Amino acid sequence: MRRALLALVPLIAVLFVSAREPSKSATAPAISPAARDRGVYRLATDAEARWIPFDLTPGNQIRFTMQLDGRDVTAILDTGVSYSLLAKASPALDTAKLVAGGSATAIGGSVALGWMPTRTIALGGLARIGGGVTVADLPAIATGSMSAVDLLVGADMLAGHALDIDYAAKRFRLLRSGRLPFKGETAPLRVSTERSVYESTITLGGRRLAPIVVDTGDGSSVTVTAAGWQAANLTALRTTSAISFGLAGPAVSGLAIVPEIRVGEMVAREAEVRIEPAGGFSQAIGTAGRIGSGFLQNYRVLLDPGARRMVFSRGPKADLPPPRSTSGLLIGIEKDRLKVLHVMRGGPAAAAGWKDGDLICSIDGVPIAADYATSPIAAWSAGAPGRIVTLGLCDGTVRRLELTHFY
Repeated sequence: MRRALLALVPLIAVLFVSAREPSKSATAPAISPAARDRGVYRLATDAEARWIPFDLTPGNQIRFTMQLDGRDVTAILDTGVSYSLLAKASPALDTAKLVAGGSATAIGGSVALGWMPTRTIALGGLARIGGGVTVADLPAIATGSMSAVDLLVGADMLAGHALDIDYAAKRFRLLRSGRLPFKGETAPLRVSTERSVYESTITLGGRRLAPIVVDTGDGSSVTVTAAGWQAANLTALRTTSAISFGLAGPAVSGLAIVPEIRVGEMVAREAEVRIEPAGGFSQAIGTAGRIGSGFLQNYRVLLDPGARRMVFSRGPKADLPPPRSTSGLLIGIEKDRLKVLHVMRGGPAAAAGWKDGDLICSIDGVPIAADYATSPIAAWSAGAPGRIVTLGLCDGTVRRLELTHFY
């Protein structure tokens, strides 16, 4: 059974919202995180039976439907966000209630936040009365698809309970902390007091790296700082480059396939690792890196910071090698066309002169259709080495690209 290749085709989105001091440029007094109404949480007695179905966005995030103030909203499960975040463009935003809310550290820089009180929020068997959500721009690029979501559900909503994510069945549920609904390999987990997000540790190249943010909203696999990569002494591995998109813009990182990563008792082989440049996002927030949904989706995962553990049960994809690009192009989807978001260092596309921003309208003579992201044609970017792909650009020119291993 061949693993899906979608993680290589669209953009990957990563972001993080942190508790920051109120912005001095705000036109109204900001509500600091300490002063916010946290609301009252209630977990239904039948919560274990209330599975929430989801689909994975092209950027590998868990997307589902929930309720905010009695309205259905689309949401992403994001344990790398400190406070649940509502999109400014969402119909659920009540501008009459919106006040300044400080600022956030995100991929690409800093962003201004608002704050909106809420009456009720509900997902599965969990409900919150009162409280509120942070508010910021949340473009569609954050999911790798053409449609934006309304809400990022963060650690403030999730951390008081256990989160059981069954990636293979595309469903999750919330349980009382301490429950162990399946057997697996365990690793440490906590919600940090410094950043208010889920954190753990990994061992890479025999070196323990900590803290590592466990971020279901990050579509990539594993990300480490430049210092962590050097400490792991894996610099002999061939690397290329990749791009990620966050609330404050894009960020370019290194990319490699490593022989082994350990997360507690669990050993993952041939794992994809991104290497942030010195001074990058992880270093800026005082962490050693992130574990994203691109890694977690290979398992059934229990995240239970109250019990200080996460549990991994291997899924059907867990022992398969990760998909790797053979084209050297990272692509975003724009309706009836593909946009080159990044030309990977050392790849065949770079050697052939491809540029960021090039637009592709057909692959081997087949036009880009609305269902491109889930269609078999999307596998071309990580196809067999030696295959020659004919790519029709939207300006009418045609280019041939020979696929090859390059990292």
